[in-house]
Amino acid sequence: FIELCCQSKVPILFLQNITGFMVGKKYEQGGIAKDGAKMVHAVANAQVPKFTVIIGASNGAGNYGMCGRSYSPRLLFMWPNSRISVMGGEQAAGVLLSVKLQQLKDRGQTMSPEEQKAFMAPTLAKYEEEGSPYYSTARIWDDGILDPCQTRDVLGLSIAMSLNAPIPDPKMGVFRM
Repeated sequence: FIELCCQSKVPILFLQNITGFMVGKKYEQGGIAKDGAKMVHAVANAQVPKFTVIIGASNGAGNYGMCGRSYSPRLLFMWPNSRISVMGGEQAAGVLLSVKLQQLKDRGQTMSPEEQKAFMAPTLAKYEEEGSPYYSTARIWDDGILDPCQTRDVLGLSIAMSLNAPIPDPKMGVFRM
């Protein structure tokens, strides 16, 4: 699809509500790494104007595959309810807790459920604050927060603006099948 848009010089709109790519043995054997790499490759090499609106979650590698900031969309907007982070706060806190529990187990110690909750609280609070669209916009990591009711008008103006510049011919690499 992305290649077809590039060949026809049609701008691409990405609406992000992605919690990331699935991980685990089952998904890896199913080819998620290869398929995800093809998606990232296509997005990275697309020469047409790209626009991204984060309407829900935007986590991990899914952010890259759906044209996050590092893949240079012409404009990237967020809705007020959206969240952006490397991973969800619960997942991050859970990983840190697992590491801590293993360290304690190696020393013959344990942690009560209350201590576990207290250990996870700072990480959850940090992700809650820093995953906010207001936090992102205040640091100019995006191009602003859109009222969902104004999204269509803003995107129409954005696409019209982008069509004033020449669109280069596509230069896609070779996809490994």
